[in-house]
Amino acid sequence: MERGKFITIEGIEGVGKSTNMAALVGRIEAAGHKVLTTREPGGTPLAEEIREIVMNRADEPIPEIAELLLIFAARSLNVNNVIIPALEAGTWVVSDRFTDSSRAYQGGGRGIPMETIDRLADWVHGDAWPDLTILLDAPVEVGMERASNRGAPDRFEQERHDFFQRVRECYLQLASHEPERFVIIDTMRSIDEVRADMMALADELLSDFSH
Repeated sequence: MERGKFITIEGIEGVGKSTNMAALVGRIEAAGHKVLTTREPGGTPLAEEIREIVMNRADEPIPEIAELLLIFAARSLNVNNVIIPALEAGTWVVSDRFTDSSRAYQGGGRGIPMETIDRLADWVHGDAWPDLTILLDAPVEVGMERASNRGAPDRFEQERHDFFQRVRECYLQLASHEPERFVIIDTMRSIDEVRADMMALADELLSDFSH
């Protein structure tokens, strides 16, 4: 059986990951492929419990390295219990965030050395990197304004503008260093234009998969 494709959606808060991910999944399913969606941190019952700690616990400070380790613990569960089995069964996997989020948020935002993050990535998921990473991009002030309309902010959404500026800049640097894996989509354009780009990416992947 041919291995499924692994696609990740990345970006700062408020860039429209959930909406565009749903459109992408719909296109792939319409072509006859089974698709599993997941998110990080999370994706399994235990990983979702870790997510709750990382995103919402405010009764005890979480040191930066503890935050990183918790996220990678959740990632280990998701990779081994969900992502790899699905891919090996021929199912496509589309994930809302993956290791590039750790690089951008804990690396770019928190200042943890990138080599530390990449060493953990190698340990936790080895060569199980995405076939395609879609970076949805928008200026920080726009993303923060959009995110503020979604309700009570989580631990990350409470961060300041300069934190998200570092995160965004790190994302763009990652994309420039790995152009064969990343595609940047400017979400400042109309919903229809962004959706058209997502559909074109899906069609390109589907075409490659069928050859």
